[in-house]
Amino acid sequence: MIRVLFICHGNICRSTMAQSVFTHLVKQRNLESYFEIDSAATSREEIGNPPHHGTVNKLRQERIPLIPHRARQMTRRDYDYYDYLIGMDTWNIRNMIRIAGGSDAHNKIYKLLTFAGSERDVADPWYTGDFEATYRDVMEGCTAFLKKLETHIPEAK
Repeated sequence: MIRVLFICHGNICRSTMAQSVFTHLVKQRNLESYFEIDSAATSREEIGNPPHHGTVNKLRQERIPLIPHRARQMTRRDYDYYDYLIGMDTWNIRNMIRIAGGSDAHNKIYKLLTFAGSERDVADPWYTGDFEATYRDVMEGCTAFLKKLETHIPEAK
């Protein structure tokens, strides 16, 4: 079982989009039994709130099922539990390391677009309102991340 936690600032836009997109990609490849996928925030600002309507609308437009979710904050226990903690931007990474205890001793924390060979941050639609740009970044990162992980799954080869 590969445990993946997608993380952004509030857990209502980018990380919930990534959770839904990655889950969709995994299901398309019939690999659900190999993954546990969730999302979280680095902040407490949106705890308990559902995904942002812009994320919901963009996923609907792309015919990707929305994973039912309520925003929650990442914890130190999440760092211990998950195999991959995937942040959306540089600020997320910094805050994730702080929450994890001040270091990434087990090399579990990554920025999503690094899997696609880029150091760019995933566009934040909270500030731009551009859920299309966010979707493109999330799809690019999630596709590359799954491609990397598929090399460790016999049925996916």
